Amino acid sequence: MAGLDAEKIRLGVDEIVPHFHELEDPRSTVNLRHPLVSVIVIAIMAVLAGANGPTAIAEWALLKEDLLLKLLSLPNGIPRKDVFRRVLLALNPTAFQASFMQWLQSLRNKAAAATGIDQPVLTVDGKTLRRSHDEANGLGALHSVTVWASEFGLTLGQVATDQKSNEITAIPELLKLVDICGAIITIDAMGTQTAIAKQIVEGKADYVLALKGNQGSLYEAASHYVEEHMKNDFADVKARRHTTTETGHGREEMRTYVQMPAPKSLAGFSRWSGLTTIGVAILICTRDGKETVDIRYFISSLGMGVQRFANAVRSHWSIENTCHWCLDITYREDESRIREKNLRENFAWLNRFTLSLLKQHSNKKSVAMNRRRCGWNDDILVQVLTGEAS
Repeated sequence: MAGLDAEKIRLGVDEIVPHFHELEDPRSTVNLRHPLVSVIVIAIMAVLAGANGPTAIAEWALLKEDLLLKLLSLPNGIPRKDVFRRVLLALNPTAFQASFMQWLQSLRNKAAAATGIDQPVLTVDGKTLRRSHDEANGLGALHSVTVWASEFGLTLGQVATDQKSNEITAIPELLKLVDICGAIITIDAMGTQTAIAKQIVEGKADYVLALKGNQGSLYEAASHYVEEHMKNDFADVKARRHTTTETGHGREEMRTYVQMPAPKSLAGFSRWSGLTTIGVAILICTRDGKETVDIRYFISSLGMGVQRFANAVRSHWSIENTCHWCLDITYREDESRIREKNLRENFAWLNRFTLSLLKQHSNKKSVAMNRRRCGWNDDILVQVLTGEAS
């Protein structure tokens, strides 16, 4: 720990430890040799450094014994693999995640201050761990629904389900875990439900909800209304338009966003709490001389302000690159063979939380490189863990 002041490092770690003091220890009091808080902090540090399961956490901890004994309470030395496995298997995933909330709020406050963003876009989206199923024991692949604050690079909450179709019931539970007040919530069409819209508005947040055929009459009415006004270039409605063009990787993309007041005559208008505007996002992509067009429709509680609407839509799309891609490519999450129910859910949360820590690091290197650097250098690892500037 030559690069950082040792006392400052210990103080930084000491600020983290209290977050877990109220987390109930699920282990038997018989032969309880290792403090729960120390086990959890070691797991976080090991995952930051590249560990992908209890065995890897234990191997990393043994190699970092000198560092860990200086930072944490470990009266009986470094825990073994079975300790990490038992703890992560026994911990209730909801309680485990809740113990991070104060830490996450601190990270969110710092990110808001650094970016100056007072109305963040919080994207709700699902991801499946494809190899986490256990057919022999009737366990389907883990599907996690996450709240991702793309402008902050933070995962704020996670609820796991066994099937993608269960997102409708998972989303309300997820929104209860996160402080949504003042935010813009974006959700794919599966989550475009009247009860969810009402919950968001009652939480003093705004929504931008995607529409598809599963919405039936609402989708038909909204798309027909937009297409009718397209015919004369929206001359008869108070529409606002915003267009961006991007070129790269052999293709050119033009995105046009149009926002307009939602007519009260729209089918089902009165059923949607806070419904104020409707919008359309048109993507025209040209590659090798071939043009493709993708048109998507949205309902929203946002007032008129097309750039704000466009930013919400783009932020929702960006979760694939800024979160899911990192989990699949950098964390190799899609290849995980962890199949025990609590263990796989708790490890999925550790992946998302450590990704958030890496996203907060002040240098411009990639997540993959910063994760390697955490494995190579103890000073960098502690910087990322405690939020110290590089």
